[in-house]
Amino acid sequence: MTPRMTDHFKRIGPAFQGLVAFETELRNGPLDHSLLHLIKLRASQLNGCAFCVHIHVADALKDGESHLRLHMVAAWRDSSLFTPRERAALAWTEALTLVSEKGAPDDVWSEVTAVFTEDDVAFLTFAIGAINLWNRTQIAFRVAHGPELPAER
Repeated sequence: MTPRMTDHFKRIGPAFQGLVAFETELRNGPLDHSLLHLIKLRASQLNGCAFCVHIHVADALKDGESHLRLHMVAAWRDSSLFTPRERAALAWTEALTLVSEKGAPDDVWSEVTAVFTEDDVAFLTFAIGAINLWNRTQIAFRVAHGPELPAER
């Protein structure tokens, strides 16, 4: 796969810095970093963004996530490895990532609001929107993923 552009972030200058600042605020918010890794990975899987799948698996491993849980994200509904909170976040991630198919269903919203505060839901929703933006830009410019992963801690 040949990249279409390698300096796309440089070309948007201050807008890129705004995106980085936005990501920093999301990471400093109320959601656990492990949860953020899971939603970023799931959205990236659904969108088929190899670069982002690689980055988010690598980041999750660096933060102590297990290989097994990361492998099971694609089949989270059939796995006992995820908490009710993680399951709700993954369902919301799928709904919003695939929003053109079914919208944002009330049953998924009810699941999310049953286990997250309103502030958490706001951060979760914006985090899902952010990863979908990153996925789309990396796919559009055909950004290549790295060749290796870090070892699990």
